[in-house]
This record gives sequence, C-alpha cells and structure tokens, in this order.
Amino acid sequence: MSLVLHGKNRTLTVHIDGELDLVSAQQFRETVDRALEEMVGLNLIVDLAKVTFIDSSGLGVILGRYRMIKAKNGEMVLCGLNKNVRRVLEISGLLSFIIICETEKDAWKIIEDRAFKGA
Repeated sequence: MSLVLHGKNRTLTVHIDGELDLVSAQQFRETVDRALEEMVGLNLIVDLAKVTFIDSSGLGVILGRYRMIKAKNGEMVLCGLNKNVRRVLEISGLLSFIIICETEKDAWKIIEDRAFKGA
C-alpha cells in the first residue's frame, strides 16, 4: 500500500493505492493520525479509487478515523469507491453513516458546504 497525503484548510486528503488490510492498516492509522495532528486537521477525505482489497482491519481503521474526526466536530468523506470496496463497506454498515461521493472534487464541495453552513 502507498499513501499520498495533501493538507489544505484544515482538511487532509489521503489517496490510498493497494490493499488496506491487516498488514497496512497500522501504517495508514499512524500516518494519517500524525498528519492530522501536525496540521491540526479537522476534516478527512479518503480516496479509495485505487484500493484493490479491504478487510476488517481496513474497515476498523476507517471507522477509527471517522470517530476521531467526528469527536472534533469535523467531517469525513470517502470517495472513489470501486464496486468491490463499496460492497464490503455496504455489508459492514459503514455506508449508513459515513458520507461517500464519486470524486475528490465532490468531497471538497461537501466539506466546504458543511463548513459554510456550520453543520
């Protein structure tokens, strides 16, 4: 798994390439948590377009970041879900409360709209 991170306006964008599983979940958690802390991040956009596989450890690390972001009254948005990843997230129930959209551009719009409305 490789991660590409970008921070802007207290929002961290993470692009994941590869598998988000038992082996890579700890790297994801440590890298994202450190970046959010350093930038005093409030929001998180996770681009899953290049994720080839996700297991329960991957689901757990996504859920953990969601809880952390919501505790700060921030927003977390997942984007770029392929068919297989979307199915795993649906079965897990995460899609019932985590915001999803098609593209990173759409995710930024959601973050900006909610910040503007104070939601």
